[in-house]
Amino acid sequence: MLGADAMAKCLEAEGVEAVFGYPGVAICPFFNSMLSNNIDRILVRTEQNAAHAANGYARVSGKAGVCVATSGPGATNLITGIATAYADSIPLVCITGQVDSSLLGSDVFQEADITGAVESFVKYSYLIRKVEDIPRIFKEAFYIASTGRRGPVLIDVPIDIQNSTLNKFKYPEEVNLRTYKPTVKGHAVQIKKVINALSKAKRPIICAGGGVILSGAQKELQEFSHKNNIPVVSTMMGIGVMPTMDPLYFGMVGNNGKSYANRAMNDSDLLVMIGARVADRAVSQPDLVTENTVVIHIDVDPAEIGKNVGPTIPLVGDIKTIFEDLMDKEIDADYSEWIDTLNTYKADVKPRKKPDDKFVDPCEFITRLSQKLDDDCIYVADVGQNQMWSCGYHIVKKGQFLTSGGMGTMGYSIPAAIGARRAAKDRQIVAVCGDGSFQMSMMELATMQQHKLPVKIIIFHNGYLGLVREYQYNTYKGNYSVVDLSGSPDFSILAKAYGIECIVAENMSDIDEKIDEFLRLKEPVIMDVMIDPMYVVK
Repeated sequence: MLGADAMAKCLEAEGVEAVFGYPGVAICPFFNSMLSNNIDRILVRTEQNAAHAANGYARVSGKAGVCVATSGPGATNLITGIATAYADSIPLVCITGQVDSSLLGSDVFQEADITGAVESFVKYSYLIRKVEDIPRIFKEAFYIASTGRRGPVLIDVPIDIQNSTLNKFKYPEEVNLRTYKPTVKGHAVQIKKVINALSKAKRPIICAGGGVILSGAQKELQEFSHKNNIPVVSTMMGIGVMPTMDPLYFGMVGNNGKSYANRAMNDSDLLVMIGARVADRAVSQPDLVTENTVVIHIDVDPAEIGKNVGPTIPLVGDIKTIFEDLMDKEIDADYSEWIDTLNTYKADVKPRKKPDDKFVDPCEFITRLSQKLDDDCIYVADVGQNQMWSCGYHIVKKGQFLTSGGMGTMGYSIPAAIGARRAAKDRQIVAVCGDGSFQMSMMELATMQQHKLPVKIIIFHNGYLGLVREYQYNTYKGNYSVVDLSGSPDFSILAKAYGIECIVAENMSDIDEKIDEFLRLKEPVIMDVMIDPMYVVK
């Protein structure tokens, strides 16, 4: 068979259901070979969104997402999506076409050193030099992407390798990489130290990050928390580790988190960081938070432990496995007084400032929307003010909350929602974005229609790049520069051009009826929500 046929066979062997991509000459042999199998080939309208769609697919399916692009600009257009996945530890296998092997380094048409370009934000990358290496490299790529701390792996395949003949195809049954041995089982001595520390603590708090969700350990975390009456807060990427209304969940921490969640972190005497990087958005001043506090840091990636905060007790391993071990141990402590204190913190929060009643209140809108959404709805937030409002006011029940946390990539929500829809065709998918981020990926409305992957889209429409405008207001005393979105299209007319219905919500007077209509429609639908341009959540 041809190398391109072998590539297609490898994806079949991995149980791949869909690839998100954009063709070009250097990857055409592969796409031609894909005609012989049943794997969906989903055409996005720009390559960056292939990576975002694969990202959304991976986060909902639990399997590595696959994106494909051609050489040169096709490959370089993937870079932002690859970096986005790397920052949030999302498993992707990114396949790029490349110019003929004999021409590498000659600066020929559409040649780009993509393996070199992505070196700082992939787990690993391959440039295939021999057609015989295709099965081994594909097997390794999926294994590396999906184990340990998950992340993107890139495979660059020259067109002559795709067109070369492979005499015998055999897909490896296992991977044995001498220098890559992820730790799964937590060290028994360290687990005992964790239990002893919790037994001595008076005011413990668990801060759960995205690693808990990536490990599929939400159920285990909830059971551990309730068995031992330990309160939980989360980072942005950890939203959804517990239902929002769980009595032991106290919200998101960080610069844009709940004040009572941050206060809980600051006042704790034992902080258990689980699957979190302790990055600046979650803990802006780690030395202050950890002063006079016992810190337990649990993560599958040993490089993250101690990088930003020096832990008292480090514990390396897969979070799901570690929780299973922790559940077997007994903690001799009573934290009921601490829980009462945290509930007091929560009750003391001052009411936020309401916006002008001529517009929709975005926070109240999100809360009302959340109450009406299906219990297992997948809510995909973009980046900007809409992300802040979503983090603070979306109510997670049994569903998922997806967003770009580590990289903060605008334009993420719509393609990620498309990928999520492909992974879960029977679940409700809602993408929430601002009028700025919507215009970064509105071309993917065509992808939704072509491949019958309906997504419900909400546009918070305030005519500005809202979060940057807010920063300029605070920093430069209202001197605004290149944040005015004048010239934007009429979204109702744009939606009609794609054959999509658009519902316009101008204020709160009939908002419940508008939300009901929005959710009732089974086909793709856009809701254009008018927001006070000067509104900031206080």
